[in-house]
Amino acid sequence: MRNINSEIKVKKDYQSINEKNFMISMENKEFASLCYKLNLSKEILCKYTSKLENTVLELNNCKNCKGLEFCKNEVKGYVNFPSIDGDNVFFNFTPCKYKKECDKYKSNVTFYETSSLLRNAKMKDIYLDDNARVELIKYIKDFMNDYPNKKGVYLSGSFGTGKSYILNALLNELSRRGVKCTSIYYPLLLKRLKDSFNSKNESYEKVYNELIYTDVLLIDDIGAETVTSWNRDEILGTILQYRMQEGLPTLFTSNLTISELEVHLASNDSEGRIKARRIIERIKFLTDNITMIAENRRK
Repeated sequence: MRNINSEIKVKKDYQSINEKNFMISMENKEFASLCYKLNLSKEILCKYTSKLENTVLELNNCKNCKGLEFCKNEVKGYVNFPSIDGDNVFFNFTPCKYKKECDKYKSNVTFYETSSLLRNAKMKDIYLDDNARVELIKYIKDFMNDYPNKKGVYLSGSFGTGKSYILNALLNELSRRGVKCTSIYYPLLLKRLKDSFNSKNESYEKVYNELIYTDVLLIDDIGAETVTSWNRDEILGTILQYRMQEGLPTLFTSNLTISELEVHLASNDSEGRIKARRIIERIKFLTDNITMIAENRRK
């Protein structure tokens, strides 16, 4: 059985070390300022010396930070900041100004089956040293300046040239301005819609209505899907019809030209060719046609 006096001595020694470390830390003006703001006794604050030191370190990291990608804190975009409940101190991850800004604009854009790279696409990261991009970059500048009075774009071209990245970057920029945008990777979105018929977590109507009513819609990689009368006529056809009637900007990327897309959408019978022609006419009404043949940057 342990000697009670021995346990008391160990406890006092531990408290003494804590107090000593705390007083050393108090020599730091920023640490002292944080402690004064908490307005708690030294005995209580001593228990949290290391965590308070970490908060000061993270606050210092934030002082000259230029954005989320440069964040040095334990959790990117957050400071582990103290709050008081009675005589207890709790530490919560509090978002910084860049994280708040990011969350605000990201609430304006919805991605379906879109990669992380594209969800985080930024205009400032677009390569401008490729002459093949001149027409598209000019279109994007005009679109942002004239929105919502600028037509969408049907952007076709060779594989891996950055078509999807550039248009997703445009959507992210628009979302910062409060524009509600939706980006879909079309082949997988069709599967998601089909699966949602039997899903208990997500209704077909919710996804479908978002595609119809969103301010700006990007249909990425159209032409890579397997065509059925259902996805051509009931999904694509009705979405484009509504957006055409309401004048809602719609953007497309494809490895196919519009003429090649028409062949892709048509079936072997005359009715299929007629319906494919109707889809193409809606796309032409909604968009300017730009072709980008450039270097494959995915190599």
